[in-house]
Amino acid sequence: MEACPPDAQGVIDSAAAPTGEPSAASRVGDGTWKRPLDVLIATLATIGLSPLIGVVAILVRIDSRGPVFFRQERLGRDGKPFRMWKFRSMYHNSEDGRHRDAATAWFAAQPTGNGYKSLADPRITRVGRFLRRTSLDEIPQLFNVLSGDMSLVGPRPAIAYELTHYQPWYFERQHVKPGMTGLWQVSGRDTVSAQDMMALDVRYVRERTLWLDVRILFLTVPALLGRYSVLS
Repeated sequence: MEACPPDAQGVIDSAAAPTGEPSAASRVGDGTWKRPLDVLIATLATIGLSPLIGVVAILVRIDSRGPVFFRQERLGRDGKPFRMWKFRSMYHNSEDGRHRDAATAWFAAQPTGNGYKSLADPRITRVGRFLRRTSLDEIPQLFNVLSGDMSLVGPRPAIAYELTHYQPWYFERQHVKPGMTGLWQVSGRDTVSAQDMMALDVRYVRERTLWLDVRILFLTVPALLGRYSVLS
């Protein structure tokens, strides 16, 4: 499990913004709408998806040895570390060297096969491939939304070692809670380059509104099913 560097929060706080005065704008609160919307929708989704959650849990358990859920340390708002939940899609105790290599190549704008993910990762189980392709492995992140570590909509949750690849303006995306979905999800997802994804995340941080969140939520399902951008 990757630990958050001791100075990660300080690096985020001192990072320069790309243009103008975005840092001040990005730190403006979300008013009274963001958290109630997250709790309401996440609660309803957890209840409504509980049969599916049960079925997926059984499939993961049958397919390979190990726990049903996978927890990984990610960075939340302003670099605060938290444990993110997912359905386990890899063989138990798989090392993370391949993921680090893919991250390095992706941030360097080198082809990795499928965005951040390699074309053929032997660590992924049979059920795991299906879960990743359909994003069903991410359903347990609803628990992170309910606990307040994540939001339904926001930047992709960062891993601590990814910060070493950040350009200064990337850090603005860390000033809000990470999300289960976001502009990057509905604008290309795995086909988006690292720089484009960061730009989309920063754009969200600066322009976020209740209407934008609702629009992204409605566009997420067709984006997953169609595997292409539905938001220009």
